[in-house]
Amino acid sequence: MKKPVMGIQLYTLRDFIQTADDFDSTLERLGKLGVKDVQISAIGEFPAKEQGEILRKHGMTCCVTHKQFERMLTDLDAMIDDHREIGCDAMGIGAAPENSRYSSTNVRNFINQAQQIGAVLKKAGMTFNYHNHDFEFHKLNDKNYSMMDMLLNETDPDLFHFIPDLAWIHYAGSDPVEILGKMKGRVKVAHFKDYIFDENNSRKFVSLGKGRVNLRECYETACELEIPYIVYEQDCDWVDGDPFRSTEESWAFMQELIK
Repeated sequence: MKKPVMGIQLYTLRDFIQTADDFDSTLERLGKLGVKDVQISAIGEFPAKEQGEILRKHGMTCCVTHKQFERMLTDLDAMIDDHREIGCDAMGIGAAPENSRYSSTNVRNFINQAQQIGAVLKKAGMTFNYHNHDFEFHKLNDKNYSMMDMLLNETDPDLFHFIPDLAWIHYAGSDPVEILGKMKGRVKVAHFKDYIFDENNSRKFVSLGKGRVNLRECYETACELEIPYIVYEQDCDWVDGDPFRSTEESWAFMQELIK
Protein backbone atom coordinates (compact mmCIF):
# COMPACT_ATOMS: atom_id res chain seq x y z
CA MET A 1 0.00 0.00 0.00
CA LYS A 2 1.57 3.25 -1.17
CA LYS A 3 0.96 6.47 0.75
CA PRO A 4 -0.16 9.53 -1.25
CA VAL A 5 2.18 12.49 -1.57
CA MET A 6 0.87 15.57 0.24
CA GLY A 7 0.67 18.92 -1.52
CA ILE A 8 -0.99 22.33 -1.64
CA GLN A 9 -3.58 23.61 -4.10
CA LEU A 10 -2.40 27.13 -4.90
CA TYR A 11 -5.97 28.34 -5.45
CA THR A 12 -5.99 28.74 -1.68
CA LEU A 13 -3.17 31.29 -2.08
CA ARG A 14 -4.36 32.73 -5.40
CA ASP A 15 -3.92 36.36 -4.34
CA PHE A 16 -0.21 35.65 -3.83
CA ILE A 17 0.63 34.05 -7.19
CA GLN A 18 -0.45 36.78 -9.62
CA THR A 19 3.09 37.85 -10.55
CA ALA A 20 6.30 35.90 -11.05
CA ASP A 21 7.86 37.55 -8.00
CA ASP A 22 4.88 36.71 -5.80
CA PHE A 23 4.81 33.15 -7.13
CA ASP A 24 8.49 32.84 -6.27
CA SER A 25 8.06 34.16 -2.74
CA THR A 26 4.97 32.02 -2.13
CA LEU A 27 6.78 28.85 -3.16
CA GLU A 28 9.70 29.86 -0.96
CA ARG A 29 7.34 30.21 2.00
CA LEU A 30 5.70 26.85 1.27
CA GLY A 31 9.10 25.24 0.87
CA LYS A 32 9.96 26.22 4.43
CA LEU A 33 6.97 24.14 5.55
CA GLY A 34 8.33 21.17 3.63
CA VAL A 35 5.95 21.39 0.68
CA LYS A 36 7.33 19.85 -2.52
CA ASP A 37 4.19 19.41 -4.64
CA VAL A 38 1.56 21.93 -5.67
CA GLN A 39 -1.46 22.30 -7.89
CA ILE A 40 -1.44 25.42 -10.06
CA SER A 41 -4.77 27.18 -10.29
CA ALA A 42 -5.82 30.83 -10.73
CA ILE A 43 -2.23 31.88 -11.38
CA GLY A 44 -1.45 35.26 -12.94
CA GLU A 45 -0.76 35.92 -16.60
CA PHE A 46 2.96 35.32 -16.83
CA PRO A 47 4.65 32.75 -19.08
CA ALA A 48 4.49 29.04 -18.30
CA LYS A 49 8.22 28.86 -19.01
CA GLU A 50 8.83 31.26 -16.13
CA GLN A 51 6.44 29.28 -13.91
CA GLY A 52 8.43 26.15 -14.65
CA GLU A 53 11.72 27.84 -13.88
CA ILE A 54 10.41 29.03 -10.51
CA LEU A 55 9.03 25.58 -9.67
CA ARG A 56 12.39 23.99 -10.43
CA LYS A 57 14.23 26.68 -8.47
CA HIS A 58 12.35 25.54 -5.36
CA GLY A 59 12.58 21.85 -6.16
CA MET A 60 8.82 21.59 -6.58
CA THR A 61 6.54 19.79 -9.00
CA CYS A 62 3.05 20.59 -10.27
CA CYS A 63 0.81 17.53 -9.96
CA VAL A 64 -2.26 18.95 -11.76
CA THR A 65 -3.76 22.25 -12.91
CA HIS A 66 -7.13 23.94 -13.17
CA LYS A 67 -7.58 25.71 -16.50
CA GLN A 68 -10.48 27.15 -18.51
CA PHE A 69 -12.54 24.54 -20.34
CA GLU A 70 -13.43 27.06 -23.04
CA ARG A 71 -9.75 27.59 -23.83
CA MET A 72 -9.21 23.83 -24.04
CA LEU A 73 -11.78 23.77 -26.85
CA THR A 74 -9.94 26.38 -28.91
CA ASP A 75 -6.27 26.48 -27.86
CA LEU A 76 -5.41 22.99 -26.62
CA ASP A 77 -2.06 22.63 -28.41
CA ALA A 78 -0.71 25.78 -26.74
CA MET A 79 -2.00 24.58 -23.37
CA ILE A 80 -0.22 21.26 -23.84
CA ASP A 81 3.00 23.17 -24.54
CA ASP A 82 2.45 25.24 -21.38
CA HIS A 83 2.01 22.10 -19.30
CA ARG A 84 5.22 20.68 -20.67
CA GLU A 85 6.98 23.87 -19.60
CA ILE A 86 5.83 23.35 -16.00
CA GLY A 87 6.40 19.59 -16.11
CA CYS A 88 2.75 18.67 -15.51
CA ASP A 89 0.93 15.80 -17.23
CA ALA A 90 -2.56 16.37 -15.75
CA MET A 91 -4.77 19.18 -17.08
CA GLY A 92 -7.89 19.86 -15.05
CA ILE A 93 -10.96 22.07 -14.89
CA GLY A 94 -12.56 23.45 -11.75
CA ALA A 95 -16.15 22.78 -12.83
CA ALA A 96 -18.30 22.24 -15.89
CA PRO A 97 -19.51 25.44 -17.59
CA GLU A 98 -23.04 26.59 -16.72
CA ASN A 99 -24.38 25.43 -20.08
CA SER A 100 -23.12 21.91 -19.36
CA ARG A 101 -25.26 21.31 -16.28
CA TYR A 102 -28.85 20.60 -15.13
CA SER A 103 -30.09 18.37 -17.98
CA SER A 104 -28.88 15.05 -19.35
CA THR A 105 -28.56 16.58 -22.82
CA ASN A 106 -26.28 19.33 -21.52
CA VAL A 107 -24.17 16.85 -19.58
CA ARG A 108 -23.86 14.48 -22.52
CA ASN A 109 -22.69 17.33 -24.76
CA PHE A 110 -20.10 18.21 -22.13
CA ILE A 111 -18.93 14.61 -21.92
CA ASN A 112 -18.48 14.46 -25.69
CA GLN A 113 -16.40 17.64 -25.69
CA ALA A 114 -14.37 16.59 -22.65
CA GLN A 115 -13.55 13.20 -24.12
CA GLN A 116 -12.42 14.76 -27.39
CA ILE A 117 -10.04 16.85 -25.30
CA GLY A 118 -9.09 13.77 -23.30
CA ALA A 119 -8.22 11.87 -26.48
CA VAL A 120 -5.84 14.62 -27.63
CA LEU A 121 -4.28 14.82 -24.19
CA LYS A 122 -3.82 11.05 -24.07
CA LYS A 123 -1.86 11.15 -27.34
CA ALA A 124 0.32 13.82 -25.75
CA GLY A 125 0.93 11.64 -22.69
CA MET A 126 -1.42 13.66 -20.50
CA THR A 127 -4.86 13.33 -18.90
CA PHE A 128 -8.07 15.37 -18.65
CA ASN A 129 -9.24 15.79 -15.03
CA TYR A 130 -12.58 16.98 -13.61
CA HIS A 131 -12.97 18.70 -10.22
CA ASN A 132 -16.41 18.49 -8.62
CA HIS A 133 -18.51 20.78 -6.49
CA ASP A 134 -21.86 19.76 -4.98
CA PHE A 135 -24.13 20.45 -7.96
CA GLU A 136 -22.92 17.34 -9.78
CA PHE A 137 -24.69 15.22 -7.13
CA HIS A 138 -28.11 16.86 -7.51
CA LYS A 139 -30.73 15.10 -9.60
CA LEU A 140 -30.92 16.43 -13.14
CA ASN A 141 -34.05 18.34 -14.15
CA ASP A 142 -35.20 15.66 -16.59
CA LYS A 143 -33.89 12.50 -14.92
CA ASN A 144 -33.86 10.57 -11.67
CA TYR A 145 -30.07 10.54 -11.59
CA SER A 146 -27.28 13.07 -11.23
CA MET A 147 -24.58 14.59 -13.37
CA MET A 148 -22.03 12.66 -11.31
CA ASP A 149 -23.82 9.41 -12.14
CA MET A 150 -23.34 10.25 -15.80
CA LEU A 151 -19.70 11.29 -15.39
CA LEU A 152 -18.94 8.03 -13.60
CA ASN A 153 -20.92 5.73 -15.86
CA GLU A 154 -20.84 7.32 -19.31
CA THR A 155 -17.22 8.37 -19.63
CA ASP A 156 -14.19 6.43 -20.82
CA PRO A 157 -11.78 5.82 -17.89
CA ASP A 158 -8.87 6.35 -20.28
CA LEU A 159 -10.10 9.79 -21.35
CA PHE A 160 -11.89 11.24 -18.32
CA HIS A 161 -10.29 11.42 -14.88
CA PHE A 162 -11.41 13.01 -11.62
CA ILE A 163 -10.14 15.43 -8.98
CA PRO A 164 -12.56 14.53 -6.16
CA ASP A 165 -13.21 17.35 -3.71
CA LEU A 166 -14.13 15.57 -0.50
CA ALA A 167 -15.81 18.49 1.26
CA TRP A 168 -18.13 19.21 -1.67
CA ILE A 169 -18.98 15.51 -1.91
CA HIS A 170 -19.83 15.43 1.79
CA TYR A 171 -21.77 18.71 1.59
CA ALA A 172 -23.83 17.25 -1.25
CA GLY A 173 -24.93 14.45 1.07
CA SER A 174 -22.76 11.71 -0.41
CA ASP A 175 -20.08 9.58 1.24
CA PRO A 176 -16.58 10.65 0.10
CA VAL A 177 -15.16 7.18 0.78
CA GLU A 178 -17.82 5.58 -1.41
CA ILE A 179 -17.25 8.07 -4.22
CA LEU A 180 -13.49 7.57 -4.07
CA GLY A 181 -14.11 3.86 -4.52
CA LYS A 182 -16.27 4.51 -7.59
CA MET A 183 -13.45 6.59 -9.06
CA LYS A 184 -10.85 3.87 -8.52
CA GLY A 185 -8.01 4.08 -11.03
CA ARG A 186 -9.19 7.47 -12.30
CA VAL A 187 -7.75 9.80 -9.65
CA LYS A 188 -4.26 11.24 -9.60
CA VAL A 189 -5.06 14.05 -7.14
CA ALA A 190 -7.71 14.22 -4.41
CA HIS A 191 -8.69 17.51 -2.76
CA PHE A 192 -8.81 17.48 1.02
CA LYS A 193 -11.09 20.26 2.25
CA ASP A 194 -13.18 20.66 5.41
CA TYR A 195 -16.23 22.64 6.52
CA ILE A 196 -18.70 23.27 9.33
CA PHE A 197 -22.13 24.83 9.69
CA ASP A 198 -21.93 28.04 11.69
CA GLU A 199 -24.45 29.47 14.17
CA ASN A 200 -26.57 30.65 11.24
CA ASN A 201 -26.50 27.17 9.70
CA SER A 202 -24.38 28.50 6.85
CA ARG A 203 -21.52 26.49 5.38
CA LYS A 204 -18.11 27.73 6.43
CA PHE A 205 -14.80 26.29 5.29
CA VAL A 206 -12.25 25.51 8.01
CA SER A 207 -8.70 24.20 8.31
CA LEU A 208 -8.32 20.47 7.77
CA GLY A 209 -9.37 18.32 10.70
CA LYS A 210 -11.62 20.97 12.24
CA GLY A 211 -14.80 20.20 10.35
CA ARG A 212 -17.37 17.58 9.45
CA VAL A 213 -15.46 15.52 6.87
CA ASN A 214 -13.88 12.29 8.13
CA LEU A 215 -10.53 13.01 6.54
CA ARG A 216 -8.71 10.24 8.40
CA GLU A 217 -11.01 7.62 6.90
CA CYS A 218 -10.63 9.32 3.51
CA TYR A 219 -6.85 9.19 3.87
CA GLU A 220 -6.93 5.48 4.64
CA THR A 221 -9.09 4.93 1.57
CA ALA A 222 -6.72 7.01 -0.57
CA CYS A 223 -3.87 4.79 0.60
CA GLU A 224 -5.82 1.62 -0.21
CA LEU A 225 -6.70 2.95 -3.68
CA GLU A 226 -3.10 4.12 -4.18
CA ILE A 227 -4.15 7.65 -5.12
CA PRO A 228 -0.82 9.36 -5.89
CA TYR A 229 -1.51 12.83 -4.45
CA ILE A 230 -3.60 14.57 -1.82
CA VAL A 231 -3.68 18.38 -1.89
CA TYR A 232 -5.18 20.80 0.61
CA GLU A 233 -7.61 23.39 -0.72
CA GLN A 234 -9.66 26.04 1.09
CA ASP A 235 -11.72 28.40 -1.03
CA CYS A 236 -12.27 31.10 1.62
CA ASP A 237 -13.05 31.58 5.36
CA TRP A 238 -9.36 31.46 6.28
CA VAL A 239 -8.09 31.80 9.85
CA ASP A 240 -8.18 35.52 10.67
CA GLY A 241 -8.62 36.11 6.93
CA ASP A 242 -5.08 34.83 6.32
CA PRO A 243 -4.85 31.94 3.83
CA PHE A 244 -1.25 31.29 4.86
CA ARG A 245 -2.32 30.63 8.46
CA SER A 246 -4.98 28.20 7.28
CA THR A 247 -2.44 26.54 5.00
CA GLU A 248 0.03 26.14 7.85
CA GLU A 249 -2.65 24.62 10.12
CA SER A 250 -3.87 22.27 7.42
CA TRP A 251 -0.35 21.24 6.44
CA ALA A 252 0.35 20.33 10.06
CA PHE A 253 -2.79 18.14 10.06
CA MET A 254 -1.67 16.45 6.85
CA GLN A 255 1.71 15.66 8.39
CA GLU A 256 -0.06 14.03 11.33
CA LEU A 257 -2.06 11.88 8.93
CA ILE A 258 1.02 10.36 7.34
CA LYS A 259 2.82 9.51 10.58
